[in-house]
Amino acid sequence: MNNEPVKELLYKIADDLLILGHRNSEWTGFGPLLEEDIAFSSMAQDKVGQSYAIYQMLNNLGEQSPDTVAFMRNANQFHNCQLVELPNQEYDFSLVRHFLFDTADALRWELLSQSSYEPLAQLAKKIKGELRYHTMHANTWIKQLGSATEESISRLQNSLQAAMPYALGIFEESPYEKEIISSRIFAGEQELKKRWLAKIEDVIIKTQLQLPDSKVIIPIYGGRSGKHTEHLQPLLDEMSEVFRIDPTAEW
Repeated sequence: MNNEPVKELLYKIADDLLILGHRNSEWTGFGPLLEEDIAFSSMAQDKVGQSYAIYQMLNNLGEQSPDTVAFMRNANQFHNCQLVELPNQEYDFSLVRHFLFDTADALRWELLSQSSYEPLAQLAKKIKGELRYHTMHANTWIKQLGSATEESISRLQNSLQAAMPYALGIFEESPYEKEIISSRIFAGEQELKKRWLAKIEDVIIKTQLQLPDSKVIIPIYGGRSGKHTEHLQPLLDEMSEVFRIDPTAEW
């Protein structure tokens, strides 16, 4: 069996989760409400833990150890979409990113629970249950703030406009896309995107927000092939600072 299609899929999923997990963790101590401080911290912990499970799967396929893969690569070796590496900005942007990404993430794991690659299917059945809280949290706040005050609606709308091109980058296709689909490893990025658009529209339509037209937006691609914004490398440097002091240390 050619493991490269599986590895490519695993790397982009794990890198998305690791990077967004660290971005979400930056809200610890800075959330607009104590419960949001706790919520983002909890979701960050979930994402980093999920990324570790996938890096462990990659290790079983011959890749380096999870710690080495997570902390010893440079930005151009990461496969995450650019959406997850962007700075948190104000809470409205982080909330919109949370909504757009976690909706796609939950749908991805739902599809992966039917994967022909059994280790991935088994992991998906566990992770998709963990994501119920994430999507419920995002949907609740989008509905509330998207129908609240003129300021909250305006802020969310502006963030939605800014985030949407990056969010479409989640669905950048793999060089192995045809093989991944034909081997039933995953249903494919276009199928995921179709389900995602329907799901986010179901939420947005219950608010006073307007969903940007995905047909006229130019998606921001590149992240899956190692092309990133200037924001990723400084984040990686911060993440890996302690590990790089002594990679052989045991904790």
